[in-house]
Amino acid sequence: MSEATLPSAQDIEARLRRGPFHEWLGLKVVSVSEGEIELLATWREEWVVNPDKGYTHGGILAALVDLAADWALVSKTGRGVPTIDLRVDYHRAAFQGDLIVKGKVIKFGSQVSVSEAQVFDKDGKLVASGRGAYSTAPATASATPTATSTPVPARP
Repeated sequence: MSEATLPSAQDIEARLRRGPFHEWLGLKVVSVSEGEIELLATWREEWVVNPDKGYTHGGILAALVDLAADWALVSKTGRGVPTIDLRVDYHRAAFQGDLIVKGKVIKFGSQVSVSEAQVFDKDGKLVASGRGAYSTAPATASATPTATSTPVPARP
């Protein structure tokens, strides 16, 4: 895809929010450009892992890193792609408040691509960052099971 055919932020948000988990995260696409995306995640009380301290669970931060790194590739792929590997570093606790997530493509490959993302709190402080490897091989119809596929026998 080129800059001229880059999907709009609204189009990408509509695709992204089709997933119930993404909808639950309250994701909004702030901006999209060639190889980059910025997301806003609307804070939820359910993100809190420790009610005494009030900070966000690391799994939420890891999911946001994965999503932004993955969807930064949309300018090349036109779609979200499967994660092969993901590394996340936690820099400080993320307390109550919306989070900004910025994703950027590092290397686009015909089979595997690498992207990174950073998560910032409402004050602009870096709370988490990471890098992922993603399968960017062209989608094939043969990967989808068909009626002629051999059924797997039920376990007794």
